[in-house]
Amino acid sequence: MGKRNIEIFDTTLRDGEQSPGATLTIDEKLKIAHQLAKLNIDTMEAGFPIASNDDFEAVKLIAENVDGPYICGLCRTVEKDIQKAWDAVKYSSKPCIHTFIATSDLHLKYKLKKTRDEALEMAKKGVKLAKSFTDRVEFSAEDASRTDKDYLCKIIQAVIDEGAVVVNIPDTVGYAQPNEFGDLIDYIKQNVENIDDAIISVHCHNDLGLAVVNSLEAVRRGAGQVEGTINGIGERAGNAALEEVIMNFKTRPDYFNCDTGINTKEIYSASKMVAGYTGIHVQRNKAIVGENAFAHEAGIHQHGVLSNPLCYEIMNPETIGKKTELVFGKHSGKHAIEDGLKKLNYKFSPGQLSKITQKIKDLADKQKTVLEEDIIAIADYELNKSSKKQTVVLEELSIISGNKITPTAVVKVNLNGTTKTSSAYGVGVLDASTKAIRNILGPDVKFKEYELKAITGGSDALADVSLTLMDKSKKKYNARAIDSDIVMASVKAVINGMNKIEREKNKKSD
Repeated sequence: MGKRNIEIFDTTLRDGEQSPGATLTIDEKLKIAHQLAKLNIDTMEAGFPIASNDDFEAVKLIAENVDGPYICGLCRTVEKDIQKAWDAVKYSSKPCIHTFIATSDLHLKYKLKKTRDEALEMAKKGVKLAKSFTDRVEFSAEDASRTDKDYLCKIIQAVIDEGAVVVNIPDTVGYAQPNEFGDLIDYIKQNVENIDDAIISVHCHNDLGLAVVNSLEAVRRGAGQVEGTINGIGERAGNAALEEVIMNFKTRPDYFNCDTGINTKEIYSASKMVAGYTGIHVQRNKAIVGENAFAHEAGIHQHGVLSNPLCYEIMNPETIGKKTELVFGKHSGKHAIEDGLKKLNYKFSPGQLSKITQKIKDLADKQKTVLEEDIIAIADYELNKSSKKQTVVLEELSIISGNKITPTAVVKVNLNGTTKTSSAYGVGVLDASTKAIRNILGPDVKFKEYELKAITGGSDALADVSLTLMDKSKKKYNARAIDSDIVMASVKAVINGMNKIEREKNKKSD
C-alpha cells in the first residue's frame, strides 16, 4: 500500500494572529503568506474577512498576490459572513470558503441560543450558499470533541450532501485525549454514509499540551488534513505546531505511512519570520525550531554526534532549512552581505541593503564577528521598519547614570513632523527613557511585558528586546527592536510600539 498524502492547512494568519498581542500589519501578513507559499502548504487561512476592514483587505491582498495554496477565508454560517469571505477570496485562482457553527450542546445553549435542529439548518444553508461561489468549501463543527457523536455525524452527513468537500473536526478547547479523539474519527468514518466524499480535517488546540499528538492520532485513524500554525501560536495555549506534525511524518514514515507535499527546507525561515513579526519568541527547547533543537553541550553527546550524527540527531538540521551559519566581520563587503542575505531568501532595495550592511559593519566593530542570527535580526528589523510609515521617530537620546546619580534621560522625538523634547528621572536609565517618551506621547500607554535576549553569546551580543504596550482601550501591541546597546534597543522597541498605537489611532479617525 502506497503512502497517503496528508494535506496541510495553515491558520497562522487567522487563528495564530488571535494570540494576545500578536496583531500583524497587512504588509507583515503578505510577507508571511509568501513564505507559507514557499513552504508549499495546501491551504492558507488568510483571515476572518467579516471581522474588520483590515482583515478583509489582508485576505483580499493575499488572494490577489499569492499563488500555490488554496486561499481561504473563515466565516460563520451566516449569509453576510459568507458573502464577505467570497468577496475577499474570489481574486485567488484557488479560492476556498471555510464556514463553521458550534455543535456542542454547551455552545448551542449558552453561546448561540439555538436548538440542534436550528444549527443543522444553518449549517446546511451556509454550505449551500458557499458552494454556489466555489467548489472548495470546508465546514467546521466547532467544539466537535464535546458534541454528541450521533448529532455530529448527522450534521457532517448533511453538509457533505450540500457540497462540503472538507469536514473539520476541531478539538476547540483542547479537551480530548489522544485515544478518545482517535475513537471519534473512527466513529465518524463508520457512521457517516457519505464520508468518502469529503476529506476529514482536524484542528486541535493545545490547552492540555496534546494538540500535536491528537492531530497525529487522528491521521493514524484516517484524517486526511491537519490544521495548525507555525510555532504553534494561537488562542490561549495555541494550536498544533505544524512543523512538529510535518516532521513526525517525515521522520517516521515507517509508523505513519504518509507524507505531505511540504518543502521542509522552508520551515526554519517560516518559524523565524512568524516569531519576528508577532513578537512571540520560540522557546529555546522547542521541538524542531528551537535554538537548542540541534545543539549538544554534554561531552558524551558531542562525541557521539561527531562520530555519527544519528547517535543523537534523528533529523538533519538542513532538512528544515537550518543551514551552516553565515559569519561576517567588519571587513566583509556589501556584495558578500548581499549574497548572504539572498541565500536567506531576503529581498531588498539598494537603499535597504546599504542600511543593513552598515548595521552589520557597526556591530562587527563591536563584537568582531556577526553570526547568522544577528544578520536575520538586523535584516528583519530594517526591512520591517522601512515598510511602515513612522509617525513617531526617535531623533536623540541622552542618558546620565551612575552609582550615586539618579538616572536621567533627555529624549527628542519627532511626532508627525513636529520635534518635541522631554526629560525624566527614573529608577534606571530604561525607566527614565520611557518616562520621557511618555511625557511627549501621553500617559495613556502602559507597559505590560518586557523581554530581553542576547541574539548571540557574549557580553557584546546584539540585544533583542520585545515588549508589550497597552493603550487606554486595553488593546495590546507587541513591539520589537534590536541594537548593540540594551537601552537603545529598549527605547527603539517602545518607539515601534508607539508607532503601532498611532497607526491604530489614525485608522480609527479616517
